[in-house]
Amino acid sequence: MKTLKLQAGRSYPLGATLDGDGVNFAVYSEHATAIELCVFDPASGQCTGRGLLPATTDDVRHGRLAGARAGLVYGLRAHGPYAPHDGHRFNANKLLLDPYAREIVGHFGWRDEHFGFQRGHPDGHRTFDHRDNAPWALKARVAAPLPQDAGHCAPPRIPIDRTVLYEMHVKGFTRRHPAIPEALRGTYAGLAHPAAIDHLVRLGVTTVSLLPVHYSLTEERLTTIGLSNFWGYNTLGYFACDPRLSATPDDPTATRAEFRAMVDALHRAGLEVVLDVVYNHSAEGSEAGPTLSLRGLDNAAYYRLQPDDRARTDNLTGCGNTLDFSQRAVVRLVLDSLRYWVAEMGVDGFRFDLASVCGRLGHGFERHAPFFVALEQDPVLAGAKLIAEPWDAGPGGYQLGQFPGRFLEWNDVFRDSTRLFWLSRGVASGEFARRLTASSDRFHHGTRRPTASVNFVTAHDGFTLTDLVTYNHRHNHANGELNRDGHQANFSHNCGVEGPSGDASVTALRGQLKRAMLATLLCAQGTPMLLAGDEIGRTQHGNNNAYCQDNDVGWLDWEHADEELQRFVTAAIALRRRHPALRQAAWLNDGPHRDGRHEVVWRAPGGAEMTVADWNDPSRGCFAAWLTPRDHAAVLLIVNGQATSVRFRLPPGRWTVDLDSSLRGPHVGSTVADWALVPDRTLLVLCMPEPA
Repeated sequence: MKTLKLQAGRSYPLGATLDGDGVNFAVYSEHATAIELCVFDPASGQCTGRGLLPATTDDVRHGRLAGARAGLVYGLRAHGPYAPHDGHRFNANKLLLDPYAREIVGHFGWRDEHFGFQRGHPDGHRTFDHRDNAPWALKARVAAPLPQDAGHCAPPRIPIDRTVLYEMHVKGFTRRHPAIPEALRGTYAGLAHPAAIDHLVRLGVTTVSLLPVHYSLTEERLTTIGLSNFWGYNTLGYFACDPRLSATPDDPTATRAEFRAMVDALHRAGLEVVLDVVYNHSAEGSEAGPTLSLRGLDNAAYYRLQPDDRARTDNLTGCGNTLDFSQRAVVRLVLDSLRYWVAEMGVDGFRFDLASVCGRLGHGFERHAPFFVALEQDPVLAGAKLIAEPWDAGPGGYQLGQFPGRFLEWNDVFRDSTRLFWLSRGVASGEFARRLTASSDRFHHGTRRPTASVNFVTAHDGFTLTDLVTYNHRHNHANGELNRDGHQANFSHNCGVEGPSGDASVTALRGQLKRAMLATLLCAQGTPMLLAGDEIGRTQHGNNNAYCQDNDVGWLDWEHADEELQRFVTAAIALRRRHPALRQAAWLNDGPHRDGRHEVVWRAPGGAEMTVADWNDPSRGCFAAWLTPRDHAAVLLIVNGQATSVRFRLPPGRWTVDLDSSLRGPHVGSTVADWALVPDRTLLVLCMPEPA
């Protein structure tokens, strides 16, 4: 093994960067005494050279290796104090993955050598392990820039008020699709296949929101029982594609190109790509977890530590550790990662998992935290869609409606109110009406717009829509946690039978409730998000936490698709696209304008305006929202959550029936006047052809 002779190089950009006839390496570590570069033979895996990064600039260690080229395989060793009580866990015996690695090589296996302490020792994570893990460690490979060829397609830039999100898992969506070649199923290339794209285009969604595609690890517990972290919410590499979703998993360069080609194919079809990103924690877990990357480079600079015992990580995520967004190292890492995925990989936005972590300073959430301020002014990210999951698992973590103005936010209040209204009548009509009009009680302040509310009834986490009307209880035994994982409060309704039923009346009721909830989702003000597979009746057989089910439970069953339900969803999305009154970018005004016009009027079945008593009467489950925004055709949403049909007096004029979620009310396309008979458990949409 030779000693590498490195030049001083530059402190920016971080990571490994091709630099003429060499490679520049830059690594942030505030507390390390030295950072060592180790290079490896790609074929044998043997270390062929080691050398210290010779220069330091503002806590960045850097050096340039002349003559190095793309394809160089390397790892890092960080020297410094091993003082867990002070938060320091430097252990130069552990080869570390560069957190900025674009390409990661090797196959990770859980071994005691990956831990910086002696597992099984009575003093646990406060001990020191002298073993070298290099033979088994994941390593970085210097990546060449992707070609900026003519195949790249400009993003479609869908306006927020026209956006319809579609949350999907790359593998889950494509693995069982019969029209996609077997070799491409479950991959980025499979999602780029015309058969996959045709479904999305015909359905009418505008923006696919992909579950995590960053390089992730499966937790040791799951590996032990033969399962895997299918969803991927356990990130190790924030710049690298997950090879499990690639048609060429052993070639990181080809995987990057495959991902970029997928983005371009979706763009050519007019579809945007949003990534679900997990910057709240890493795969290194708690203080009892392995030393793989950030922990070894500078544990105290990357992770929140418990103030009364800095040997322990602060677990605000439920995943063992929490990245510390009060630290410049973390803010820089995340911003650099976001810029990479936009500028080089072409994506259009991000959904931030447990996003409240991103705004935590000290003990609380700050909507003007450094990360949010930096994100707001970043020119590369200026056009990116930003979506927050507005909570984390720590005290004060629930922050619905409190994110900065550009953010859209997952609205779980909409989810719960919609379920309760249709499935159990467990919510008042007034509460449900607020959700239909973008939850103004949560979002109508400052510069927030109604589109900030990301409305959803189901998401990857929880029951599918079919399971929501099929099961009263979770059935998660296959997850290996004795059915104790997953949500308990699902607000579901099995319609009298737990599980599948051959009773025609039960099946009919389930279908009617599903259509009512889908119609609510797609006709409400705000930004709708549809869960992949709900439109074809997908079931997870009662599993409401299928994060570790990389099998038929987690994959869409295209063979048994409910084509009638798919047609209904397609019609409802087309209706939303056709009627701007259903997707207003400004708040609807329920007070009179100078011309005496109200943009929204709430009416009772008899035709009078709803009163306070009407809103608060739990026996009343039928009302209408008469929408008359300026310069747009009037729309009447009639909601009947009751178990009986209701005769409803209509506003003056002839109304065209545009949607009937019961499929047995007035014929779609027909005209009605004066009165309409609204079937039970139904949302009816009528429109007035001319602008009000």
